[in-house]
Amino acid sequence: MVVADTAGRLPTQLYLMEEAKKIKRVIAKAEAGAPHEVWLVLDANVGQNALDQVKAFDEALGLTGLVLTKLDGTAKGGVLCAIARSRNARPLPLRFLGVGEGIDDLRPFAAREFVSALLD
Repeated sequence: MVVADTAGRLPTQLYLMEEAKKIKRVIAKAEAGAPHEVWLVLDANVGQNALDQVKAFDEALGLTGLVLTKLDGTAKGGVLCAIARSRNARPLPLRFLGVGEGIDDLRPFAAREFVSALLD
């Protein structure tokens, strides 16, 4: 497993995106068929900028899933609706939600609970 922290990196910084691509190539050399999953962790507070992040990272790395964090504050994660709408040709599964800072605060995504909380 490789965890690459891209926090604070803008997808418009091309050299950083090239570094991420290189990491993926190195992983693929180490094990055939790898990486098996490529997830992007999104901060729920970034709003519409998340659309640009998903697009850029998907083009560079071929995303297979999303994790949405920081849902413990005022953010509700409504940007996921915009992401889903923009990707109806190739949906991107939401794997986990972060609702706090502890390990137990990272929870598997449950669609019904999420929609209920979004509409409350």
